[in-house]
Amino acid sequence: MLIIEPKKLVKTISRRELAKKIDHTLLKPNVTLSQLEKTCIESRNYGFAACVIPAFFVERAVKLLKESDVKVATVIGFPHGNLTTKAKLADTREVLEKGAREIDMVLNISALKSGLYDFVKWEIREIVDLAKDYDAVIKVIIETAYLTDDEKVKAAVIVKEAGAHYVKTSTGFAGVGATVHDVLLLKRAVGEFPKIKAAGGIRHLEDALIMIFVGAERIGTSSGVRIMEEYDKLVNSLK
Repeated sequence: MLIIEPKKLVKTISRRELAKKIDHTLLKPNVTLSQLEKTCIESRNYGFAACVIPAFFVERAVKLLKESDVKVATVIGFPHGNLTTKAKLADTREVLEKGAREIDMVLNISALKSGLYDFVKWEIREIVDLAKDYDAVIKVIIETAYLTDDEKVKAAVIVKEAGAHYVKTSTGFAGVGATVHDVLLLKRAVGEFPKIKAAGGIRHLEDALIMIFVGAERIGTSSGVRIMEEYDKLVNSLK
């Protein structure tokens, strides 16, 4: 078990650096417009890297965040990854046209577990190639909860070979989210690129700092505000 003092880790990262590693996320099935607006305002005020919201709300989010450097992100094939490639491409094109600039797509888990590796790589590459026309970032969710360690490594290598920008641990809908073990495993598998996004179950500053320490470049969480408040409180206590 990895035990690291938050007081030591917090000294290694500035407030802005921490904020720019957070994808502030709102993906519950019952999201309302008022919740979306609140999440976008929080993302803008704290300067998060991205605001991850359902595709239905992309246009509204783009308007709310237009004068900030926060990227509008959305999800494709979420949360199970088993849409057809044609459907994933159509959905991706639509949200890119509406202004999304980061896409968190779910890898076809069934295809991966069936050993259809060439198909999985081809599908990801199709999305990556489409995103290039919009200078958009692609993060591929491999859903570690459903995979063996060997499958996690295989999935990460496929994501790397397909040219995606990030390999992401989890949707947050599978019961098990990011773990230190998985982030370390994925980091060893891919090296410096693609980057690692840890998501699922990261609710406090300590969780986020540990994931960053072991190699995650992005943190997907619906608790971005809490994490920043805990950061401010801890930093102030050390003065």
